[in-house]
Amino acid sequence: MPVRMDKPWAPLTEDSLKTVAAHLGVYQLADDADEIVYIGVADARTLFGIKGELRKAIADPPAGACKFRYEVNMAYRTRHAELLQAYQHDHGALPVGNTDIDPRMLGRLRPGG
Repeated sequence: MPVRMDKPWAPLTEDSLKTVAAHLGVYQLADDADEIVYIGVADARTLFGIKGELRKAIADPPAGACKFRYEVNMAYRTRHAELLQAYQHDHGALPVGNTDIDPRMLGRLRPGG
């Protein structure tokens, strides 16, 4: 699995959620320029898994989010941290919507490619 998520974007709409199951995992939200604005996790405390988290994002989209992509992953905490670390490595900061994460608490990742 690549460090960065490379799946295609889907519109952040109720209609797009019809194929999303209530699994645990990670997701990314992007604006209309495909810039990642939030990296989230659907963990064991999340009601209805990834689908539930995406529904919250539809109701109150962070930082202009209008697209999403996701990965079902049982190692969701590790994968969430990995995606945040890769983004921070690439951009020097976390996504604008990730005000819920203290960047000082993340390790440093030096991904290749």
